[in-house]
Amino acid sequence: MMTIDLVIKNATILTMDENFSRAGSLTVKDGRVDQVWETAEPPEALLGTIDTSQVIDLKGKTVVPGFVDTHSHLLMYSQFRDQANCSSPLNQSISDILEKLRAQLEKVNEDEWVLGWGYDNTLLKENRHPTRKELDQVSTEVPIFIRHTSVHFAVANSKALELAGLTDDTKNPKGGHFGKDEDGKLDGVLYELPALEPVQAAIPTPSISDMADLLGEGAKDYLAEGITTCSDAGVGLDLGMAEYEAHLKAVKEAKHPLRMRLMVLHHLLSGAFKEKNAETLNKEIQAATEGRAVLDSAKLFQDGSIQGFTAALREPYYTKPEEYGELLRDQEDFEKELLDLHNRGFRLTIHGNGDKAIESILNAYSFVLNKNPRAHHLHRIEHLQTALPTDLDRMKEMDVAGSFFINHVYYWADRHKKYFLGPERTARINPLADASERDILYTLHSDCPITPISPLFSIWAAVNRQTMDGEILGEDQCISVEKALQTMTIDGSKLNADETNSGSLEAGKLADFAILDQDPTAVDKMAIKDITVLETFIGGERVYQKEE
Repeated sequence: MMTIDLVIKNATILTMDENFSRAGSLTVKDGRVDQVWETAEPPEALLGTIDTSQVIDLKGKTVVPGFVDTHSHLLMYSQFRDQANCSSPLNQSISDILEKLRAQLEKVNEDEWVLGWGYDNTLLKENRHPTRKELDQVSTEVPIFIRHTSVHFAVANSKALELAGLTDDTKNPKGGHFGKDEDGKLDGVLYELPALEPVQAAIPTPSISDMADLLGEGAKDYLAEGITTCSDAGVGLDLGMAEYEAHLKAVKEAKHPLRMRLMVLHHLLSGAFKEKNAETLNKEIQAATEGRAVLDSAKLFQDGSIQGFTAALREPYYTKPEEYGELLRDQEDFEKELLDLHNRGFRLTIHGNGDKAIESILNAYSFVLNKNPRAHHLHRIEHLQTALPTDLDRMKEMDVAGSFFINHVYYWADRHKKYFLGPERTARINPLADASERDILYTLHSDCPITPISPLFSIWAAVNRQTMDGEILGEDQCISVEKALQTMTIDGSKLNADETNSGSLEAGKLADFAILDQDPTAVDKMAIKDITVLETFIGGERVYQKEE
């Protein structure tokens, strides 16, 4: 018998190679694609030498390379799964959210916090944030803390504010502020990550083991969506080094099989890892996980969220002509830190939603690359909601890559049009066609748990640009199905500098792939999001199979 581990036959294989080739069968050996054939079956002589238990007849079903998720928050998502679901449209009003919190209160132990996630003030009947007084109706003895759907805002009850040491006289931090009521007292609403930090610091940190277990559970949902490579886009964001250690433990102890990439928060790189360069840290991560996790980049933020009026814009917000948002970092300090990280060999990944923030990031990249030029640096901008053509021109000129938060079009464009950006700017959010025209390397992402994890939904959103209200918004920025598939497979691997090893189904590459019940290039474009992932394979091993 030949040492072939797996045969896939009678399939529609979208190889995602440079010619967008299609095939009908392939073989897997030692975790990698051995050979790919255009025919429905490998040569009969080969089949006759293989154990039939290793042959999968797909009867026409579709095979695609495993999806490469370049920006989500796996640990945060895994933690949220055990918290109160405060999201809309599940919750219509603040009173609905309070009921969810009361139910969560019954589940927690005496020394635990009541935590919730996902509320959206713009979808609630009251069209506002909940307040500390309303959360106090649930409990004044147990601390309560709920995160906004964007995770850039939150609400805390009186007990949580007390434990965080926040008072009516506490000064606003740089890049954030504490909400006040008409009497000048804290109303419990926390605006932007710097304002959330004191409360989050007061929340008891789960054990490393507990977080590793949560990662294992959350990863199951990623595998069910056909994802095989995952970049956690904020390691250390909420709980510092504990998050880093939990990721390593989860991979080392095989809590999940995902190929993990870690975007490490810049404050860890200037703190616990200040003596390490990128090469050293990457070697340590790989050694601790037997090569199944790697360093992705240094992660930073330069603005907030459009739906919270905190993304930094060049022109004012549509319904708040006095509001432009705010840059989180002074330009000089920002550039100084980026240069240090760049000189230490780190790839830079920076959150930029508003066009003013995007401009600031590009100015900083220009400064860094002029000081220390580096070919194929793969520095990135994340989200890129309101990038202008001039911004895209500069990205191309400096070879800056991007990852677009395409799901924003469906989940928020209607409200951007009405409240935040107005019709003209909203029609241009996520300018994928313009980026494609300039041949900029980019990918798509869901920013899970900000929106649900689903590469096929992101592909659908990029191809159709349909909003939640059913409007097709910015049709001239739609891209083809083939291009959208590339962004979630081979282009993801290019962004990860791993395209010779993954991202397409070619001989010698990793046997990471998903089996779909339909071909995304053959169905009606509006039906792409309804395609089902039947099975997921990593290294030729089945790691997910949909139950009958």
